[in-house]
Amino acid sequence: MKHGANIYKYAEQLGCNSDEIIDFSSNINLYRPQTALHVNNAALTKYADSSYKELKTVIAKKYALKKSQIALYNGATAAIYALLDSLKQKKVTLYAPLYGEYEKAALQSKKDIYKINRIENIDNEVSKNSIIIFVNPSTPEGSFYELEALFTQWKKKKCTIILDESFLEFEKHPSFRNMIEKYKKLYIIQSFSKFYSCAGLRIGAVFSNKKNIKKLKAPLWNISSLDVEFLQERLGDEAFVEKSLELHTIQKQELLNILKNSGLFEQIVHSDANFILAQSSKAQEIFTHLLEYKILVRTCQSFDYLDENWLRFALKDTDSHKQLQEAFTTFLGDLP
Repeated sequence: MKHGANIYKYAEQLGCNSDEIIDFSSNINLYRPQTALHVNNAALTKYADSSYKELKTVIAKKYALKKSQIALYNGATAAIYALLDSLKQKKVTLYAPLYGEYEKAALQSKKDIYKINRIENIDNEVSKNSIIIFVNPSTPEGSFYELEALFTQWKKKKCTIILDESFLEFEKHPSFRNMIEKYKKLYIIQSFSKFYSCAGLRIGAVFSNKKNIKKLKAPLWNISSLDVEFLQERLGDEAFVEKSLELHTIQKQELLNILKNSGLFEQIVHSDANFILAQSSKAQEIFTHLLEYKILVRTCQSFDYLDENWLRFALKDTDSHKQLQEAFTTFLGDLP
């Protein structure tokens, strides 16, 4: 499973630079202000503080946590692998479809994998003492789930629970972070790359209770000094958060209207994230046509329980949306 589509591969195929492609496959916050980061020259000549005390202080304040409840990694994917490798339980239940690295990490850790189709069979029973993995809001469709009833059932089965809340900040839904101390077998995966517009800087975290965090073997120097400075600045920028949420609401409605009005999609899934999943019997033709216009969208047949008839569109700026709309119009004009 890749992060979005491979923009560099398609740029080579089209004979253009990657920055000439409008990348609707990348689900990074569309609000990307010019960073005010003033690089401290000293940060370039010394290793980062391996305990990340200052960064953890900022994160703890932002997410209402204690520093001892935070483990930092070079991206959420690295956090996923480290966490699954540290857990001794053999059985893993994946609520699928979900980010594909969870299955890869489970296989690498020699876990026994059981999948539940959360779209059709979310209430299926889980094994006692198993590891539960649930992404909320989900990928690839961005649905937010009210998990209280399921969480109660998982606790009764004494399961270890991993909740990925990497897309939670795009809309104001409640987090399970406040349950970290109440249920000792709960872990939260948090990517900072998505909401804070820094895909080039891989920054992710595991949130859990102090005892669990101590057991995680995070490698030294897993985040660079520049990563640390950037995230500290961005996390403290309340104006960035407010502008992001405002723009997110406007642009999501704009993209949704374009998809609906195109008449090309039989189903458009409600999303609580910064992307929209849509189904069309002409999905592969649409994908190819858009590529001719240097527009790249995400195909979804690599996700469990989805096929080649699904496409995912990340939110973009109005100009990009207009170009998508124009490409839809020419596609309709080319139909027999």
